[in-house]
Amino acid sequence: MTLALIPARGGSKGVKNKNMYIINNEPLIFWTIKAAKESKYIDKIVLSSDDDKILKFGNDCGIDTLKRPKKLAQDNSSTESVLLHTIKNNNNFDNFMILQPTSPLRTTKHINKAFKIFTKSNANALISVTQHDNKILKAFIINENGLTGICNNTYPFLPRQKLPKVYLSNGAIYIIKKDSFLQTNNLCPVNTKCFVMNDIDSLDCDSIEDLILAEQFLKLYS
Repeated sequence: MTLALIPARGGSKGVKNKNMYIINNEPLIFWTIKAAKESKYIDKIVLSSDDDKILKFGNDCGIDTLKRPKKLAQDNSSTESVLLHTIKNNNNFDNFMILQPTSPLRTTKHINKAFKIFTKSNANALISVTQHDNKILKAFIINENGLTGICNNTYPFLPRQKLPKVYLSNGAIYIIKKDSFLQTNNLCPVNTKCFVMNDIDSLDCDSIEDLILAEQFLKLYS
């Protein structure tokens, strides 16, 4: 049994009421709710929010809602703490999936493909990623010993062609076994697999410019 958690707090620094910002005639959060509802691998969807308007929209869409305490809706509130709050109120599930509403180009197909990888590989967790410039491996940090390579002292001097590929979490999909999370309180425990998405589908809406771009792609896809 799998529960999909959509974490959508009311506050937002970059764009006011971002989760309810209208793109392609629907609030931003609608596109994640739609993708989750159409997945055959999700048994229950829970929208977690401190905002009554967001919760009402979730109810209107026919999904379950969970009022989040204000202390879990701050700028520094962790995803792990919100997931733990959800588990405490929905403990009869084996797997938990986190679908952030700021990823409107993540579709049901992405969710289904990711879940198949998660189950077939018997992973403890899965994180969706996008490929990143591996030049970051040539970076240094400064500590009490002076300069140290961010990974090791060999990578900074290798040609980029000889460096391994690098991936960043895109925030679109997290899947984790409940037991594994409760044991580690970590979304990336041992035996975490990845689901690679392209740059367009990985768009994470943090600004007005991101939202405008997302709307353009949604219109192209529809």
